[in-house]
Amino acid sequence: MRGRRPGYADLVPATQHRFRRCLAAPLLPCASLFVGGCLDRTVTINTEPQGAIIWLNDQEVGRSPVTTGFQFYGAYEVRAHKEGYEPLTAVRVAHSPWYEYPGPDLVAEALPTRIKNRLVWDLKLTPLPGPDRQAEAEAALVDRARAYRAEHEP
Repeated sequence: MRGRRPGYADLVPATQHRFRRCLAAPLLPCASLFVGGCLDRTVTINTEPQGAIIWLNDQEVGRSPVTTGFQFYGAYEVRAHKEGYEPLTAVRVAHSPWYEYPGPDLVAEALPTRIKNRLVWDLKLTPLPGPDRQAEAEAALVDRARAYRAEHEP
């Protein structure tokens, strides 16, 4: 009959196991305070009409409505393009909340919870003029050119 190989439990007395459990119990909640939480920053970009291709600081992020993460607060250049509509370029600002200012940010990072900051930016696209409106726009342009010429001819 084979003998049993000694394991860790055989080598360490039972009193040491109890001592380690007693130490681990109060240290576990204290350790969770130092693990830190998570700051979750996202921006959702909606367009009217939906389905426009969205670029955020010259990086394509998808079709609207689109949600993407961001890392820094400040100004962002947002571009939207959809066939049949005028391309739109806008500057939107992501303002930092109070818990992101120096001082409170250290506490916010250390909290054992997830802090979410959600921004929503809405963009309205303008339809391109149709063939009938385009002829009207060209006629108005020619009229303005004639008026300018008549006003500035010697």
